[in-house]
This record gives sequence, C-alpha cells and structure tokens, in this order.
Amino acid sequence: MNFNQRIVVAERTVAIGGLGAIGLVVAEALDRNPRGARLVAVCAADRERARSRISRFRTHPAVVGAAELAEADIVVEAAPAVAFDQIVIPAIEKGRTIVVASVAALLSRMHLIDQARRTGASIVVVSGALAGLDAIRAAAEGVIENASLETRKSPASLAGAPYLQRHGIDVHTLTTATCVFRGNALEAAVGFPANANVAAALALAGIGPERTRVEIWADPFVERNTHTVRIDADSVRLTLCVESLPSSTNPRTSRLAALSVLACIRGMTSTLKVGS
Repeated sequence: MNFNQRIVVAERTVAIGGLGAIGLVVAEALDRNPRGARLVAVCAADRERARSRISRFRTHPAVVGAAELAEADIVVEAAPAVAFDQIVIPAIEKGRTIVVASVAALLSRMHLIDQARRTGASIVVVSGALAGLDAIRAAAEGVIENASLETRKSPASLAGAPYLQRHGIDVHTLTTATCVFRGNALEAAVGFPANANVAAALALAGIGPERTRVEIWADPFVERNTHTVRIDADSVRLTLCVESLPSSTNPRTSRLAALSVLACIRGMTSTLKVGS
C-alpha cells in the first residue's frame, strides 16, 4: 500500500478569499489535484488581477464578491486582516466550514465563535507555521501551567507593524537581534496583525490569549521565520522549534502556512486523518 495515497469521500466545494501568498498556492494545488475538494470560486480586491492569475487553470472558478464565497461548502479566509469580516461573517451566517488563516484577526472577534455555534458553522484554525498544535490541544485537556512563544523574523518582515510605529521603533536600523515586543498573545495580535498568527493559534489551542506569553525578535541574521514554543503542563513538558522559509512573495508569511491550509482541506475530504 502507498501510504501517500488517500481515499477521498464525497466531493466538497471550496471558495478562497484572497489570492496572495497563501490563497494562490492553495488554489493552484486544488486546480492541479482536487482530491475531493473542487475549487468553485475565488475573491480578491483586484478582480482583474484575480482573473489573470486563474486564467491558466484547468478549471475556471468564478471570481466573486466576498459574500458570495459563502455559497461553497468550505470557505478559506486567506486575505489581509481588513477583509476578515467580509469573508467570514457571511460564511458563518450560511453555516459553512470556514478555514481561517488570519488567526490573529479572530482573537479580537471571539464573539464570532458564539455566532457560529448558533448557525451550525464550523471555524477551523489552521496550524500555519506552527507544529505541535495537536499535542498542545491534548495537553489542554489536562492542566497547562505555562505557555510561551518566541518568534524571530527578519526586520523587513516586521516593518510597518502598528506596535513598532506607535513606539517609534525603526527595525531597519537594527544591526543585532533585538526583542521588539514582550507581552501576551492578544497584545501581539493587535500590535503585529500580520505576524502574530502563530501566537494566536498557540493561544487558542492552549491556555488562551491573555495567559500565553509572547516575545517577538527582529533579527537581521535569520533567513527563516523561527518560532520556539515552550509548554509546561501536568501531562507533558514540551519544547519545539520551527524554522520555516518565508514566502517568496510575502516575507511576513511562511511557506508552510499555505501548505497547512491545503493539508487542512485534504483532511476534510479524506477517509484517513492523521493527528488528533
């Protein structure tokens, strides 16, 4: 038996909001090999550019408005955080499955979870650039005493973050690795909305955004986005480090993030799912 093969179940339709570093990679993969997940629609701020990007596809998903994505079974949110509500709220109202890539945006919108509960929608937070979320979720079934994250990224990938602007920190002038933020995951999500998705995912899997401690380092010498997680629980002491190559089109995003969304969708259409 080839363990790389998966027997798929009934086909499900997929719509993607955003055709950037994450959305386009996922769209291209589903076009090449649907494996039970048929791409039917995409949405982007620039519709003409979106049409150009999908013109070479074997299939031709519709280019629609954000609200229309909710006609699909699975809605993927992979857009800038400013478009989060436009994509996610209509999908919740329709009771869809929503795969969320902008996890940091969800932390300030936790009321949407209650709304999804009322409509029967399902919000799925992808692992993104972080490994070990299944183990952290398992540990959270017991007692987690402490959870922390140290993120190291190049100054260019952090530039423009609201927290840096408010505190007058110019990361381009840094010549050594410098800790530019210490706080909790909620504060990180507000201050670094394009860089705190890993912190948000860790917080949601573990002990929540206010108790999850976060450090963000601007390091001019790193070539990979590096995340070190430490968990101290009654069932396990966990330390893990992920060094992910940044996307070739967006240094704020890890290449693994797009593959994580794709793996999440594959898991929804496969009879074999590995991981808790």
